[in-house]
Amino acid sequence: MARRLALITGASSGIGAAFAREYASRGWDVALVARREDKLTALAGEVEAKHGVSTLVITADLADPGAPQTIVDAVAKAGRQIDALVNNAGAGQPGHFCDTSWDDQARFLELMVTSYLKLMHLTAPGMAERGFGRIINISSVSALVPTAKAHTRYSGTMYPGIKALLIKASEALGAELKDKGVHVTAVAPGYTWSEFHDVNGARETLSNVPGYWMLKAEDVAASGYDAVERGVPLRVPGAFYKFMTGLARILPDPLARAVMARQEKTIEGK
Repeated sequence: MARRLALITGASSGIGAAFAREYASRGWDVALVARREDKLTALAGEVEAKHGVSTLVITADLADPGAPQTIVDAVAKAGRQIDALVNNAGAGQPGHFCDTSWDDQARFLELMVTSYLKLMHLTAPGMAERGFGRIINISSVSALVPTAKAHTRYSGTMYPGIKALLIKASEALGAELKDKGVHVTAVAPGYTWSEFHDVNGARETLSNVPGYWMLKAEDVAASGYDAVERGVPLRVPGAFYKFMTGLARILPDPLARAVMARQEKTIEGK
């Protein structure tokens, strides 16, 4: 019997690469998706050698509307089926919403929202029919706490709302497929060491962040894998972020915003 296959987007670095290693360490074959073929090929060689699994390398830009179908077709052409989907591909859209072009915003939405939904729509029916499936959508703590100005500066004005949508979409699809053996989980990490912060220009600012704010990609992946296997709809990795999001739920909105504003001054080194 062939091993199960996990499709992981944004697998060339950071959280995506960590998920690839996590799934491979547990005996899953992995299909690795990103734009940088050299990074994917190196990761494929690593997990094959270390864990004896099979890999597929698929280069694609998920800001391209046709990419999800192309990816699914490539897996089918290889004679495989997708048993787990980790929607992780992403990037920031720095700058004020009113100062950026709609073309840039539309590309951002395609990458961060539509590609996730398309891949779920393409893979979930087969999972339900077979009676087994796992879907993980990478959200963010920013979806669960009051919005800070840093979101606009580094990730984009729409970033928290996009990540909130992924949480609700995951919860809803999980409820729909609960009795069909398909688990759907949104994973909402906070600041995590990855190339994401280099690309969006936040690396220097993060030097002001207390060490306990920073998560390791490997810990996020292990937590996400555990959550989806348990059928947990939402997982917030890290004790500090569990505390932060729990506090945000019980504090009055004005007080929660004041707390976020104070934390933002810490991030900015003020």
